[in-house]
Amino acid sequence: MRRAGRPGLIGLAARTAVVAGTANAVGNRSMNRRQQQQEQAQAQQAWQQQQAQQAYEAQMAQMAQQQAAQAQQQAAQAPVAGGTDLTAELMKLADLHTKGLLTDDEFAAAKAKLLG
Repeated sequence: MRRAGRPGLIGLAARTAVVAGTANAVGNRSMNRRQQQQEQAQAQQAWQQQQAQQAYEAQMAQMAQQQAAQAQQQAAQAPVAGGTDLTAELMKLADLHTKGLLTDDEFAAAKAKLLG
């Protein structure tokens, strides 16, 4: 025979367990979904930063090449009049070489041109 009315203690405990379990499962799923979205956003941001860094490095390398070419042209075009100008020009070439704007070969060629 079944009792009518309110559920007993065991029925109430079972219902509470089902409701709590369902709420916990829904909460975990929502938290996992948010975590995955955050990880995807972080991965996307890291990729964009990497692309920006590569573009920056390429631009800096191109600028360095242009500066080296300009320095080499200026060194080739600059007339050398006396001993102090020759020393100053050699100092400029050495400075460009130490900064990495002139390669060893470019430095040697410019120096040979200055020294005659």
